[in-house]
Formats: sequence, structure tokens, C-alpha cells
Amino acid sequence: MVGGEPEGGLQEPGGGQSNIGEVSSEPGGDAGLIQAFARHLGVIRGRSEHTLKAYIHDVSEFAAFLDERKGPDQVLKANRVDIRSHLFQLKARNQNVSLARKLAAIRTFYDYLVREGFLAGNPAREVEAPKFPKKKPRFLNVDEAFALMAAPDAESPQGLRDRAALELAYSSGLRASELVGLDLADLDLAQGFVRAKGKGRKERQVPVGRKAISALGAYLAIRNQLENPKAKAGSALFLGNRGGRLSDRVLRRTLAQLGLELELADGLSPHGLRHSFATHMLEAGADIRSIQEMLGHASLSTTQKYTHLNLDHLRAVYDQAHPRAHADASTGSGGLKPSPKGR
Repeated sequence: MVGGEPEGGLQEPGGGQSNIGEVSSEPGGDAGLIQAFARHLGVIRGRSEHTLKAYIHDVSEFAAFLDERKGPDQVLKANRVDIRSHLFQLKARNQNVSLARKLAAIRTFYDYLVREGFLAGNPAREVEAPKFPKKKPRFLNVDEAFALMAAPDAESPQGLRDRAALELAYSSGLRASELVGLDLADLDLAQGFVRAKGKGRKERQVPVGRKAISALGAYLAIRNQLENPKAKAGSALFLGNRGGRLSDRVLRRTLAQLGLELELADGLSPHGLRHSFATHMLEAGADIRSIQEMLGHASLSTTQKYTHLNLDHLRAVYDQAHPRAHADASTGSGGLKPSPKGR
């Protein structure tokens, strides 16, 4: 939930029209503000290309709504009622989770305008977002993960690329944007590490498993068969079928298709592979703070949401770790027998 909308979601807008903006100088109207915001997201905040496109689309959509309703260049004059009206008219064709994302983009845009001195306050912060159930991503058990790694065709360049990409994603818990953003120089097969560029352009070194190293070696041996000088992929590690850098969209589509072929249920995604990585590492005894470092999470609470331990595993961990877990444990760690008179 973003902001805590009362039950029932967005209602027909109304009420006071407090405009908390005091306008400063305006570089090229709404279009100029949005272009400056895009540069800020890409350069200063280091947002992924996928996030950047989504935010700019949502903000531009709001600006177009204002243009139609109130005339051109109205972004700096908009108030909370304008924002609620925009979301309300989108409600018929968007789920609440999409509306919440659009509001989050608009809030971020107005936060930027406040920081840059164009406004004194953020009108989007006065708008509550609709509630929606948080859906956990589809994650795999170990057998399913192994089947997925073996699914791509090992006889074709595309299949070897897909196998290497999936092995690396599962081995190192990489985000989709981190995986497709890798360059050849980011990979150190000799040492068994990959350099991932995460959110905010933060870099981290993540171990790479033996199976992933083997799959990457097989792919790199035929990578030149996918090269296309006209595509200008540069030093991209993973190349698409036309020779350019492999895209986030193609990766997601490939993974979803393989999931369907293996009957692994709907909704399999790179994000689900990250959850699988974290869960399997924790089940195998890895320390959760080490998993946090490998995933690139700033907060341990975020990492905890990525782990999905089943009850059998929790029972086994408890039985192994707790001194009073066993039914025949009649003595403590110091060997003292309980008193015949009881306690």
C-alpha cells in the first residue's frame, strides 16, 4: 500500500483545492520539467531503464490529462484534486496496484520539483493511494530450479545464452536489470565473481557457482555467433538475437515461456529466481546477512521478505538447534538431572 487509502479505493474527487505550490522559473513548460526529471532519474538516482520509462510514461500521462482539462503547462499549478481526478478517470481500466504505481511516479516527480525550488510543497503527498493485496512472486523449489536450468537448447547459440543467463541469475541472485546490464569486464570466471551494478548504481561483488561458470564458459565460446557490428552492443555480456544487448523484456518473456513448457505455473519471472536463490541459500545454512549482501539490499527486513521457508525445514532447523526440542532430552547442557521432587 502506498499512503493508506480508506477501504474502497479512490472515490469521486472533491473537497478543498489547496494548491501548495509557489512557482519558480519554468524551463520550457511541462515538457522541459519532465525532461529534466528524466535526466535526474537516469543520472543522479541511477534508476534502471525499465523504471525510467515507466515513471516518465506515468508523469507524461498526468501532464496530458492536465493539458486536456485545464490547458497547456499546468503541472506547477496542479493540486491534489487534479491528481485525484486523474487517478479516478484511470480507475476503469487499471487495477489498484497500477494506480498506486502511477501515484508513486507522480509523487516522485513532485518531490523532485520541490527539491529544485519550483514548488513549496508536494500536492501528490496529500493524495492517498488505493489498497491492494501484495502478491508474492512465484518461486521454485530446488528440483524445479534444476529443471529450469536444463531447459534451454544446448545445441543453439540462443539456447546456450539463455542457459548461461538463467544459471547466472539463479547462482548469484541478480535482478533482471543487473543481468542484462552486465559487460564482459564485469565477469571474473577465474575468481568466480561477478560485479553487479544495483539500484542507485551501487556496485557489489557476488560469487558465481560452478554450474554457472561452466554454462558461461560454453556461451562465451560461441558468443561471437550472435555479434552484429551494426547493433553496436559494445562489450555487453549477453547479446540478443539481432546482436544488440539482450533486453529485460526478452529475458522475462523467455523465462515465462520456459516456465509454461515445464508446467511450473504462471508468473515465473527473474524476480522469482531471486526469491528462489535467497530461499535455497537460507535452507542450505547460509547466514541471512550474507544473503542480504549478495542481493544488494540496504535493509535486512527486505531480505527477510525474499525467503520462503517451508514448515518441514523450520521443524528440522528447530529440532537441530533447540536444546529442548527432543522428546528424550532429560538433561540440560551441563548434565544436571531434574530433581525427583520436580521444580
